[in-house]
Order: sequence, then structure tokens, then C-alpha cells
Amino acid sequence: MLPIMASDLSAVYLDGPWAHRELSANGARFHLAELGEGPLVLFVHGFPQFWWTWRDQLTAFAEAGYRAVAMDLRGFGGSDKTPRGYDPTTLTRDVIGVIKALGEPNAAVIGHGWGASLGWTAATFRPKTVRRLVVVGAAHPRALRTALLSDRAQIAANSHIYAAQRPLAAEKALLRSGGALVGRYLQNWSGPLWPSPEVAARYQAAIMVPGVAHCSLEYYRWLIRALPRPDGIRYYQRMRTPTEVPTLHLHGALDTAVLATTARGSGQHVNASYRWRLLDGVGHFPQEEAPELFNSEVLNWLRDEEPDR
Repeated sequence: MLPIMASDLSAVYLDGPWAHRELSANGARFHLAELGEGPLVLFVHGFPQFWWTWRDQLTAFAEAGYRAVAMDLRGFGGSDKTPRGYDPTTLTRDVIGVIKALGEPNAAVIGHGWGASLGWTAATFRPKTVRRLVVVGAAHPRALRTALLSDRAQIAANSHIYAAQRPLAAEKALLRSGGALVGRYLQNWSGPLWPSPEVAARYQAAIMVPGVAHCSLEYYRWLIRALPRPDGIRYYQRMRTPTEVPTLHLHGALDTAVLATTARGSGQHVNASYRWRLLDGVGHFPQEEAPELFNSEVLNWLRDEEPDR
């Protein structure tokens, strides 16, 4: 495990109305930002971000009467940079473990990108732990697997996944010029007018935290390398089971990382209420590109006692 000095984490422990804390779960240490009291809502980020992508949601959901918690995934931000554990089963145990370590029996899980994929998995493997699921900028894991193997448009959109397979070279590319590649990813995958230079600089600084570049790429390496392996086959077989958790699926119409055509239809994997919303004028990062719209959609849905209407 890579040692992390406090000075290395100045890009992660950002000031705000939230409180920073650390807790242990599933054999690792996780960094969280927390605000508010009430039913637990756990926010789980994707690549190439960290907990800070949910800053607008932490304040809005706390004001709405929720205990809003945003975690750094294993290998990101202030969480442990372990030498292994970047398969979806282990990562999902991380998410479930964090919910339990927070002293809660369950949570509404709101995930973006990789965080959404882990939300899908948690809702399938441990549905009693996931009260409700919000999927943002992602397809169901089986739908993404199919697209990566057969859809030329999605394969072209995910050139970064294949580039990540190059040992050392991919890490060097992420770290070159102060993380400039992260800024390009954000700009290329989003809608117009986002991100600002200041926001891009935040994420570029976060990728420079020791260990993050390597660990973040390990997610993508498992995704490709496990396709023919027994562990990958077992995972995707388990994901055939439809989830019984009510699910809200938000997707940006301008998302060029996970195409809307790939994400649409994920509802076939949900044996519960499922609501699909395609957000016009928004790219891969709805929670930051259109936070007021995003918050309204999610909060109204969480308050709806009959979300299948």
C-alpha cells in the first residue's frame, strides 16, 4: 500500500460546509465528505474524478433532510491506494462496507460512471443494502460489456479504456503536463461551457496524488482483461439477475463517453420501478453540468412513494 503524506492530499481535502472523515471497510481505509442528518444518501464518483464531483449535491441533499455522504473510491482521492482489489466484486464490497461502517442498514446509492456500475452491482448482489439506486452516465454492466464487444460507435468512444491497457505508458500519459489529459477528457465528454478552467484544475491536481493514476487505470484493466477470464465470466453471469431495487437512470444526451444508445435499455435488468431520463444539452457529468436540474430530478424521485408512476 502506498504511503500518503498529508501534504499530498491538499487537492482532496477541500474546504466547505461538509466534514471530512475516514473509516475502515472491507480491509481498506476510505475518505468521505459528509453533511446533514436524515436517511443516508451515498454518492459514488467515477473516472477521472473524486468525491468533490458531488459538492452541489452534498449541500442540496443536506438541506432537503438527508445525510449526504460522498466517498472516494478505492485508489482515488484520500482513500487507500491498495495494490489490488480493483475488480467490481471487491469494489462493491467497499461500497456496502462503507454503508455498514456509517452505522446504517441501507442507503440510497447515487453513482456516476464507475460509481454507477458499482451501484448496479450492489443493488443486484445486496439489494437489502440499497434502498434506491440512481444511475448517472452509465449503462448496466452487461449492456456495456455487449457494446464494448460489438458496437463500433461505443468502442470508438471508449478509446481511453483500450489506451489504459498499456502498462506504465498509460500512467505517464495521465500524469504528463500536470494531468492535462484529465482536462481533455472532461472537456471531450461533457456538453458545451463545461468545465471551467478552475474545475478542470481541481481534477488534474487530484490525479497527481501519488498512486491515483495507476489505481484509476486498474479499473479499466480489469474490465478488458477479465472478459475471457473465469472471474469476469462469473461476474457477468451473476449480473444476469435483475435487481429488485427501484432505479432512476439519468443520462446526458450529449454524453460521448457512454453513448445514450448503450445506456438506453438498461431497464431490462430492473425487476422494479425504473425511470429513464435523457437530459438535453448535458454531457457525461450531469451532476456538475446542470446541478439544479439534476438535484430536482433526483430529490423529487426520492420523495415519490410510488416511483413507478
